[in-house]
Amino acid sequence: MRSIALALTSLMLVVALPAAPALASTCFGTPGNGRIVHAVALSVQGRNFSPYSELGVSLGRTYVHATVRDIVESAYTVLAQELPGVKFVYGETGLKNGGPMPPHRTHRNGTSVDFMVPVRNHDGVPATLPASPLNRFGYDLEFDGNGRLDDLRIDFVAIAAHLNQLDKQARQRGTRISRVIFDPGLTRHLLGTLGGTRLASLPFMKAKPWIRHDEHYHVDFAIACKATNSR
Repeated sequence: MRSIALALTSLMLVVALPAAPALASTCFGTPGNGRIVHAVALSVQGRNFSPYSELGVSLGRTYVHATVRDIVESAYTVLAQELPGVKFVYGETGLKNGGPMPPHRTHRNGTSVDFMVPVRNHDGVPATLPASPLNRFGYDLEFDGNGRLDDLRIDFVAIAAHLNQLDKQARQRGTRISRVIFDPGLTRHLLGTLGGTRLASLPFMKAKPWIRHDEHYHVDFAIACKATNSR
């Protein structure tokens, strides 16, 4: 009986021990030359969001810094209330250990996220961006200068609300958005929306991007990262 009591006591002590805390992410260098330790994957499904590709997820191309994960997913939670019915899709982010992720020039230290543009159909109903291996899961789509592709049009109001919420969530966590890359012509349409007027302070890249960035907008977050030669 005594041995049984001792065993039960030991079991209770084990159960009572708190779970080990998750290791914090640590990023190094810059989005263009860096790496990350203890990156986390974005959730594969949410109430109003999903990844651009199950294949991309399985290949480990959707890892980010833990703070970036919290910013992105908290923004989606708020937007589910503000914009019911709108479906958001995130694109590629980075590898588990960071470093080069072709064909991207950046996305190397867990602080970058691509967001595919939300769209509506010709009736104004929220629609899903077509994504398949034939169009590189949405990355090879081409919108015109007014944000139209066949019977789809970019939902600039939803993008404005999304960027505003990402900015808010980042600031609540002591950081900010350090860069937004979006086609300059489409950016003018974005800033012309009601919510877009609040985006003027965001650091949109002024130079012409190396690829057009019309089917997605790229966001870098100003997470405090260590030097690349740090351990």
